[in-house]
Amino acid sequence: MLDILCGRRRFGASVRTLPCSFWFVLLFAVGGVVLFIHLQDIADIMQQQAPEEGLKDSGQHKGMKFSGTTPSKEYTQFSEKVTSVSASHGKVTQRSAQGDVSPISPMQLPHSLGPQQTATSRAREPALSSPSVTKLQRKLLKTSPESRALTNSSSSFSSTSMLSTDSSSDSPPKFVSMPESLADIQESRRRLIREVCAKYRSNISRTIMPHHVARIYVEDRHKLLYCEVPKAGCSNWKRVLMVLAGVANSTSGIDNGFVHNSNQLKRLDYFDRKGITERLKTYTKILFIREPLERLVSAYRDKFESPNVYYHPVFGKHIIARYRVNASKEALKTGSGVTFQEFIKYLLDVHRPVGMDIHWEPANQLCNPCHVEYDFIGKADTMGEDANLFLRSIGAPADLEYPTLKDGNPKAARTSVEIMQQYFANLTVSERQRAYDFYYMDYLMFNYSKPYKDLY
Repeated sequence: MLDILCGRRRFGASVRTLPCSFWFVLLFAVGGVVLFIHLQDIADIMQQQAPEEGLKDSGQHKGMKFSGTTPSKEYTQFSEKVTSVSASHGKVTQRSAQGDVSPISPMQLPHSLGPQQTATSRAREPALSSPSVTKLQRKLLKTSPESRALTNSSSSFSSTSMLSTDSSSDSPPKFVSMPESLADIQESRRRLIREVCAKYRSNISRTIMPHHVARIYVEDRHKLLYCEVPKAGCSNWKRVLMVLAGVANSTSGIDNGFVHNSNQLKRLDYFDRKGITERLKTYTKILFIREPLERLVSAYRDKFESPNVYYHPVFGKHIIARYRVNASKEALKTGSGVTFQEFIKYLLDVHRPVGMDIHWEPANQLCNPCHVEYDFIGKADTMGEDANLFLRSIGAPADLEYPTLKDGNPKAARTSVEIMQQYFANLTVSERQRAYDFYYMDYLMFNYSKPYKDLY
């Protein structure tokens, strides 16, 4: 026993007398093994997430991965049932996609993209070649002057050219296919968003958090997810969703207060992780956007030029106090009379006296298309054609069409590009440039032309 104890003492002493270099080498070796195992795990994850055929996507929600999948079943019903249009006879025939369809997941930023393809013979997507944006690159990344052809080309397709829909409640809905040209436009818009996200947002986390889907409204009966972009037709789209959900029989009987305050429509972040995941995989996801500066002017006119019991005291008072010299007591008390120049100063101030609002927040920050891959992307300047064609494609009731109701000040003219330019004419060149910079990713991601030639 004594020998054993003595042996243990000699061993402990020998350990304590080992040189520091030995311990350093041992610690370095252990660290190397841990790093190797970690890199192997990352390699396995990247291999699983890589697009299998160039564009299979995946995402995460609250640390949960979405497996790479093909487009959703509901989206396939209107995107893959493409019509064959006879140029000589003007006939429309329907070709249905058969077989099982896997759901689409939130977007996985592609690690590599194939050569850029032309969207149509009349319009091309802008070439993107740099992972960061500089002033010089902006001059080289000019949006194609023919982009309006891409934006407006869907106007040539009216609902009269679509196959008829049976409105009988006893018969199942009949899906009407999209014209090939509109399907090409949609694919072009989705591809451009993927490319912009891959080039300029490749370093963002792929984890989908609740705030990424906070503006997405859910309609379960037709399996729709609609992302709300204020001042881009969102009130009328909510009316449409209410009719689709059976909350109302007609869009005409739904007033603006009921649209925004009734809580009849649930947002996607209302559901638990499983509910969010399943809906993102299987529902058709739609997004409608508007020319950014036109949308900004529309928001200003609605919230500050018209009486408003919320925006005047909550935003107007702070804006006037910060940016108006010798403001009157009445203006400081009510917050009414905010000028467009004062509003722009507030928008561009990194130390705003009051926070951001969804009515002028960039659309890409509201709907997060780099996390959620939208199936249908419409534009406000062709809202009627895009919306009604989409409704026919999902088998909506035949008498349901996108409404043209105007909320806010019904007597005021709708904000157009011409009206937008009148407001920006009173700004300096620097202020116009900074406002364009504020919405630059929207211009790039949704392929809008520069509103002024002197912008870079």
